[in-house]
Amino acid sequence: MDTMQGLKRTHYCGEAEGIGNEIVVGGYVQKVRDLGNLIFIDLRDRTGIVQLAFDDATDRDIFEKASACHSEYVLMAKGIIRERESKNPDLKTGNIEIDVKDLRILAKAQTPPFEVVDDTNVNEELRLKYRYLDLRRKVLQDNIIMRSKIAKTARDYFYENGFIEIETPMMIKSTPEGARDYLVPSRVRKGNFYALPQSPQMYKQLLMISGFDRYIQLARCFRDEDLRADRQPEFTQIDLEMSFVDVEDILEMNEGFIKRLFKDVLDVDIPTPLPRLTYKEAMERYGSDKPDTRFGMEITDISALVKNSGFGVFSSAIEAGGSVRAIVAKNAANSLTRKEIDKLTEYVRGIGAKGLAFIRWIDEEPSCGFAKFLADGELEAILNKVDARKGDVVLIIADKNKVTLPVLGALRLKVAKQLDIIPDGYNFLWITEFPFFEYDEESDSWVAMHHPFTMPMDECIQYLDSEPGRVTAKAYDLVLNGTELSSGSIRITDYELQQKMFRALGLSDEEIEAKFGFLVEAYKYGAAPHGGMGIGLDRLAMIMTGSDSLRDVTAFPKVQNASELMSGAPNAVDDEQLKELSISIVSEKSDK
Repeated sequence: MDTMQGLKRTHYCGEAEGIGNEIVVGGYVQKVRDLGNLIFIDLRDRTGIVQLAFDDATDRDIFEKASACHSEYVLMAKGIIRERESKNPDLKTGNIEIDVKDLRILAKAQTPPFEVVDDTNVNEELRLKYRYLDLRRKVLQDNIIMRSKIAKTARDYFYENGFIEIETPMMIKSTPEGARDYLVPSRVRKGNFYALPQSPQMYKQLLMISGFDRYIQLARCFRDEDLRADRQPEFTQIDLEMSFVDVEDILEMNEGFIKRLFKDVLDVDIPTPLPRLTYKEAMERYGSDKPDTRFGMEITDISALVKNSGFGVFSSAIEAGGSVRAIVAKNAANSLTRKEIDKLTEYVRGIGAKGLAFIRWIDEEPSCGFAKFLADGELEAILNKVDARKGDVVLIIADKNKVTLPVLGALRLKVAKQLDIIPDGYNFLWITEFPFFEYDEESDSWVAMHHPFTMPMDECIQYLDSEPGRVTAKAYDLVLNGTELSSGSIRITDYELQQKMFRALGLSDEEIEAKFGFLVEAYKYGAAPHGGMGIGLDRLAMIMTGSDSLRDVTAFPKVQNASELMSGAPNAVDDEQLKELSISIVSEKSDK
């Protein structure tokens, strides 16, 4: 095997330039073309591909070495840049090639289990098993590089604005809130466990109490929850906290970051200030607290028109305290056939609705299965209210609002994707004034919609004990194209108000002490008003790269069952390790 002795890389493959220049490049063999007395090798590194040229009349030893090369061999080559006869307009270096004068084979490679090309249809599980080969593909390398640029821009921006990067612990006290913790057993304190952080929440609040008024961290977070395309068990968030601020200060700071980020990384101008909707407005217009606003199809409340209708599905829903609401798929009557609408009906039933009423206007008169139950003029009033015209389809849900709104929100998105009417672009949106509490029917109690340290709106504090459903929070989410990027809030800094909040959540003194005692104690010693948020770096990178899954922007991702196919994690450990930790494995007996 050759060595690098005497050679030092001067250029990356994709940056080779300057006809007549002598350069040295290194990389992986993408392709070998043997034409008999000429050999061409496409050499690839993370910046691109350059063609190496070999002529048997020039140097027989180098020519024979080139003829021995195969895909994924690792080479270094020294030579003179010259104009290429057969140019390749698809390559950045497609007009030049390197006339090689010295070739080193640094590593040979077995035939890989799949070809390393961007346009691949290889099973994803196989690619994840050999992830180190998959990562050689340009599309994935570009994604990972863009993720790195996002991280750099974040650090640059927040450093320039006076933030201090501080690492918080990776092994912390378990305070189960929301998702399940990943637990780490202690060898020294047998029977006790650390938890991996779901977020640095309590520590960054303690940093504010400590006087570090602007904190930033690219924080690793862990949540033991079911995976999906935009969720991994471990993830990174651009985590920040600020003192002596209110909501406006935090939103303004982060809008500046978003504007800077998209300009630096994508050369896209994001207009600021970003639009805002309250939680109530978002739910009533889009049926979601993270709406995709790149297209219309907003929800319309038609309850007032049908409350006395002879159609029992509508009138009974309203009598039960619910509503009747609709969305309109414009110019979709030909695409949304009766068969397709039947599929949509099954879809909404699967997510909680009892059924789906519709008006399909394809002929001169609209087709409406419930028209016979309506009084004169009611159908026309509905069509006018939702602004439906010939060629449109009106989709209607009648139920309690907690069903009607989210079902229509999900249906709106599904229909838009089916009709392919969602344009490209980046629509950012702040969602503000979230409900502080949500009612949990299983436990018959009010629970915090965010964490219990979130500050209620000033005008709502009076309702904490009497009408918790009226309390809204100084909480805000950043949404991009229907994906929640960030969640944050202003924190409670008043000890008495915090105790009142705990009581409103039904927490006993023992529970408060066990879960949050050290933080509550800290607030007794004075805390400046503060708040913050955490922006999901992975989700941000996924959208900015145009990827469909977090796996495409994560170097070594997990799959659906939270395993990593390449290394085989998680895996069993030997009995000696378990003994040191005083842990035994209890086998689950299968039912017989």
